[in-house]
Amino acid sequence: MSTRLVHLVIDANDPAGLARFWSAALGFQIADEGADEVDVWPPGFSYPEPRALPLVFVRVPEPKTVKDRVHLDLATQSAEHQAAVVARLRDLGATPADVGQGDVPWVVLADPEGNEFCVLEPRPVYMDTGPVAAVVVDSPDPAAAAGFWQLAAGWVPGGEWEDGFAALRSPEGVGPYLEFVRVTDRKTVKDRIHPDVAPRPGQDHAAAVRALTDAGAAAIDIGQGEVTWTVLADPQGNEFCVLSPR
Repeated sequence: MSTRLVHLVIDANDPAGLARFWSAALGFQIADEGADEVDVWPPGFSYPEPRALPLVFVRVPEPKTVKDRVHLDLATQSAEHQAAVVARLRDLGATPADVGQGDVPWVVLADPEGNEFCVLEPRPVYMDTGPVAAVVVDSPDPAAAAGFWQLAAGWVPGGEWEDGFAALRSPEGVGPYLEFVRVTDRKTVKDRIHPDVAPRPGQDHAAAVRALTDAGAAAIDIGQGEVTWTVLADPQGNEFCVLSPR
């Protein structure tokens, strides 16, 4: 039994403030707002559907201390559009970031809480994704990671995989890609950005968790306490949650 990727969770010291930045950055709307959680998604979105990944900002007390191992790549349509997007994001509060990228055609920025993201130069593969081209995950073995996430996300290979790079996309061929890029540095802290998956309506939550653990995931304790979801780590140690069917 495969689950499906339903949204992306972003830890935040100020969920409302970070949600306002990202809703303005992506042209999304604030769909739900509480003291400790704020959800944003595109206008007219019917949750959950594959044409976009909603962003869920949850309050945490810990500050960001290391480079994120999961980040967003934003799509642009032309060189002029890329420059305009970067300028608008700077006006919203983004700042330049150096993650050792060197001389590249994309622009690396950080949001107001320091989360790195990239504004890509125009690429044909991302012309139909919407504002988010891809969710990018650092990985010591991209092909192995993508193999597990085909089951966890319910997504299929998106284009040709290369040495050090693998990509998935929804079976409907819409929305952003989920990409895995080889890195050599070791994961040291809990990810501040993580995906949530869920069985479909009518499917069994416990059976979905068993399928994921049989595929190499492991139950972990990140201090979640008594909750209705299950927290797992994928075979490479990246945390994710298995929610109730939806």
